[in-house]
Amino acid sequence: GEVFVTEDGAETDLDLGHYERFIRTKMSRRNNFTTGRIYSDVLRKERRGDYLGATVQVIPHITNAIKERVLEGGEGHDVVLVEIGGTVGDIESLPFLEAIRQLAVDIGRENALFMHLTLVPYLAAAGEVKTKPTQHS
Repeated sequence: GEVFVTEDGAETDLDLGHYERFIRTKMSRRNNFTTGRIYSDVLRKERRGDYLGATVQVIPHITNAIKERVLEGGEGHDVVLVEIGGTVGDIESLPFLEAIRQLAVDIGRENALFMHLTLVPYLAAAGEVKTKPTQHS
């Protein structure tokens, strides 16, 4: 797919470019992170000995790395918008969902808002909307 290149040269999802234009704020590589980058960072820390020989686990190591990236990307800003891509029910999204749940507890639930956007298709032939995919997400 198409990519958006930030001023510091990061190749990111095109959505980041839309956000940059919409909120009129320059984005950088710290405003975009992927599952691969998170796991790579955690493995690098493990090999460096940062975890003192502890077994690396999704919780807390991966979720903490995600929270660190969110907080780092939000430095100097009052509001942070975090888009979690993929499908909510897929196992790959679970560490991200758990991380933002934990982050809401860490910063206080009164300082967090979750929004779940889904497509509810209208089938003209049947004259109805199909809500089952949204119900299962």
